[in-house]
Amino acid sequence: MGQPTKPQAAQRTRARRLAMQALYQWDMSGNTLSDIEAQFAEEDGFEKADAEYFNELLHKVPARLDEVEEAFAPYLDRPVKEIDPVERAVLRMASYELLTRLDVPYKVIINEAVNLTKKFGAEQAHKYINGVLDQTARKLRAVEHPQGAGGST
Repeated sequence: MGQPTKPQAAQRTRARRLAMQALYQWDMSGNTLSDIEAQFAEEDGFEKADAEYFNELLHKVPARLDEVEEAFAPYLDRPVKEIDPVERAVLRMASYELLTRLDVPYKVIINEAVNLTKKFGAEQAHKYINGVLDQTARKLRAVEHPQGAGGST
């Protein structure tokens, strides 16, 4: 798979935004994934998103939650449950992508996560998210990341 075209990249960006919001809702409400998926599919503008990517993120992040959280938890300064729910959704989604979507460069994943956090997270939270995901990428994408897996800090 090559790099997505600009329209495809925009569709994927929208899919990530919607998936982050859906994962936040799942975390906070306890609603079923299928109910949340149906609700989001009816939202205005959903047709502009990459629906397949949205569905993958919405269903696979919860399915692999333990593995996803284990990927970034060592780089947190507090337990996962104490992370702001928006930031938790962003970290889960981006870490899932770092783990499984090797077709997407780690820098794209981190950039998208930082942008989502700037838009929806607490003020300055994007810096925290960037640091956690950069360290996660060093471990998960050692071949791709310039500081590799052995990095301290």
